Amino acid sequence: MSSTKIKRGKAPPRRPARTTKKRRSVRTSRLNAVINALPVSPQQLQRVANWTIGLGLAAMVALVAHATGVTAKIHEEYAQAVGRAGFMVKKVEVVGADRIDRLKVYDIALAQKDRSMAAVDLEDVRHDLMQYGWIKDARVSRRLPDTLVVDIVERSPAAIWQHNNRLSLIDEKGVVLEPVSVATMPDLPLVIGPRANQRAQDLERLLAEASSLKELLAGATWVGNRRWDLRFRSGETLSLPEGESEAKAALARFAHMDGANRLLGRGILRFDMRDPSRFVLRLPHEGQVAPTKLEDARDAVDAVAAASSAEKG
Repeated sequence: MSSTKIKRGKAPPRRPARTTKKRRSVRTSRLNAVINALPVSPQQLQRVANWTIGLGLAAMVALVAHATGVTAKIHEEYAQAVGRAGFMVKKVEVVGADRIDRLKVYDIALAQKDRSMAAVDLEDVRHDLMQYGWIKDARVSRRLPDTLVVDIVERSPAAIWQHNNRLSLIDEKGVVLEPVSVATMPDLPLVIGPRANQRAQDLERLLAEASSLKELLAGATWVGNRRWDLRFRSGETLSLPEGESEAKAALARFAHMDGANRLLGRGILRFDMRDPSRFVLRLPHEGQVAPTKLEDARDAVDAVAAASSAEKG
């Protein structure tokens, strides 16, 4: 039996071993070098990582609870439990209210549906109170077991605004406080015209230039949204020019002339100072006033004319 020889080829060359472990070890050593270079220990870094992961998970849980209404339900159950324990809003204590209608404050403070002390939103109550014209500022707090305390800063009425046949009390900034009737009007200056309430501070600054005339003023009309007509208690009207500085100068001049020649209360109907170069006076017609009153008014005109001539001279 013949033997057959099998010729075997050369074994294939071995591939070089992979260097994965070596590369990983290099990367790990570099990471360790970076960690070691940090001013904190690895244990501290581990704690920070744990807290970060924990807070992230807590935030996700809270977000999911809020989105699904679980948070609101828990708050509602808590508020009801507090209410069942006897902590319900039963009283409202108002502090600092002098002119304001207290019943209005009570209605606003007790407007929320849920009367549980835990469910009352103090910021919402304050927001609603601030919509009431009389209230300049307000602070709302709880007094357990059953009282809301409302501390109020009131606005002070400074004038009466007449517009569209309506009268309203306003403060020094022109904020409307409440409507008033002719029968209940307080003794305050009357400002008339569209947006006249928004010019109340301008009028106050204007009158500061002539304090002697402020007590004699009965009202003021904001004319054409550009200038003032002042009406005095003695019946005269003073027309001032446009522009705040021009009006102040004219009013100061009029106050000086009235102090020197007593212009008010002598029967003159109108003083017109709209033109800085002219001082126009309007007298009543004969028969409208007594002859002595008309003569007194003419004497006042002569006195003004003489004073004007002296100023020009």
